[in-house]
Amino acid sequence: MSLTQELGRFVAAVSFENLPPEAVEVARTGFIDCIATMIAGAHDPAPQLLKKVLAPNGGRASLYFSGVRAPAPEASWINGTAAHALDYDDVALRGHPSTVLVPAILAEAEAADLSGRDMLAAYVAGYEAWAEVAGRDPGHHHRKGWHPTGIFGSIAAAAACAALRRLDGERAAQAVALGASHSGGIMANFGTMTKPYHAGRAAYSGVISARLAEHGFTASSDALEHPQGFLSAVSPEGNADRETPPRGLGSDWQILKQRIGIKKYPACYCTHRALDAMLDLLAARPLKPQEIARITVSLSHTHSLILRNHQPQTGLAAKFSMEFAVACAVVSRRAGLAEYADDFVRRPEIQELMRRVAIETNENYDLDLPGGSKFDQVRVELAAGGVIESEKVRRARGHAERPLGEAELFDKFRTCLDAGGSRIPPETLFQRLKHLEGGSARSLTAIA
Repeated sequence: MSLTQELGRFVAAVSFENLPPEAVEVARTGFIDCIATMIAGAHDPAPQLLKKVLAPNGGRASLYFSGVRAPAPEASWINGTAAHALDYDDVALRGHPSTVLVPAILAEAEAADLSGRDMLAAYVAGYEAWAEVAGRDPGHHHRKGWHPTGIFGSIAAAAACAALRRLDGERAAQAVALGASHSGGIMANFGTMTKPYHAGRAAYSGVISARLAEHGFTASSDALEHPQGFLSAVSPEGNADRETPPRGLGSDWQILKQRIGIKKYPACYCTHRALDAMLDLLAARPLKPQEIARITVSLSHTHSLILRNHQPQTGLAAKFSMEFAVACAVVSRRAGLAEYADDFVRRPEIQELMRRVAIETNENYDLDLPGGSKFDQVRVELAAGGVIESEKVRRARGHAERPLGEAELFDKFRTCLDAGGSRIPPETLFQRLKHLEGGSARSLTAIA
């Protein structure tokens, strides 16, 4: 049986009752964090412009928990774009799984009034499909110019929605194959509205793929592994494993091994270890901008390619700038939603300090952190003479190996809901999510 068919069979067999409790908790955290960032990003221009163009009319799915309704496909598209608009959503599997999976699952589950148990099981199905496909290529897709969230997300969302719609193995495989043809997203559009659009489009593609497959729309049963299929087409170096049968689907759970990382800062994850390093250094030695002659950041060559903006002028562009990240840390002693705003980025002291930041790249890659070096570090040369080095940061705060506590997770959740003007009190929505398996999609999004 082919990889595409095996994934279909796995997706058809997933059920909440068979999930390890730890897998359910990872999925729950994904829902909590994604819904927070979705609400926070709801008023960003990207989802608002998309909503204006799509002009959704009626439907059973909610738009970013606002009480406004839309058809499920459009809701998943707009909500996915909102969830990724601030680049504050979780990370894993070389990309951002929850920002694709949660909007697709939520929209479909609301449309059909499905249970929280169904939603959690669908998340795990989508996560495992993403892990299976992404794990077959040792190459760095970013270096080729691909946005992993866009290319893997549509396949994973199709798997998740196929699980929600309880498609049999054959039709679930068709959904996965359709999802593969929706894959897309290029790095050249990072730092613009198009990057979060990749996530929204992937969520939408998953919804449409599963619906089409359910009605008999056909796709190739070897769309992933064929010589002209997905794995070959997107492989950075042509080294994707197209032949080995899946091992451990439904037993050796990747969601337990890889989990998800929660972001502390609303910016590209490639900046987070250096931000931790800079902020820790400043906590130990409070420096003013005028005391600093030069800041050098050491990171991997691959991550430096992703951080393409060296003198950004907007909040969006600053999310992909290491120069801004460390300058922001020095000036503001934090890097929050307020700092990634156009006015702050254009402040003269920020613009001037960015010119004193240098990037030092290396090829010292960490095999457990695709694209990342074994550690990131900051070195500060003082105007009065002398050099201060930060700690070597191997894992950012919030990484699966350095997870946030529940209080920290709720603090981010509350901050995001306040920023987005949530109509549901943070405490109420957080508790609904903490007990998601006991409710339904519609009870989760209810305003009253």
